[in-house]
Amino acid sequence: MKYFVITLSLPLLLSLECSKQKSETPSCIQQKIDAIKTKPKWNPPAEVNEYTYQGKHVYLFSADCCDQYNELVDENCKYICAPSGGLTGKGDGQCPEFSTNAQFVKLVWKDPR
Repeated sequence: MKYFVITLSLPLLLSLECSKQKSETPSCIQQKIDAIKTKPKWNPPAEVNEYTYQGKHVYLFSADCCDQYNELVDENCKYICAPSGGLTGKGDGQCPEFSTNAQFVKLVWKDPR
């Protein structure tokens, strides 16, 4: 009976471990967050949100002040575009469909200071 329970439990435990690994914040994203933490608190407070966009996990970093672009990067911190912010609020124009095609996943971090 013990072996039967272990045999049934093993796939469940392995799937839980795999889902944990997928939800981790990529190291370069964490490094960018850590760099923001070394600076004075932004107004509005800095935040990073995760989205799925064009089949990939991407991260949107808020700007530290007015009329600056909000930067969108991939999980390797490669710049994709600025979907919002700037003087017009419409970003750099490189991904105008982001607001309609991206799906919000989660808030990764918001500066609590």
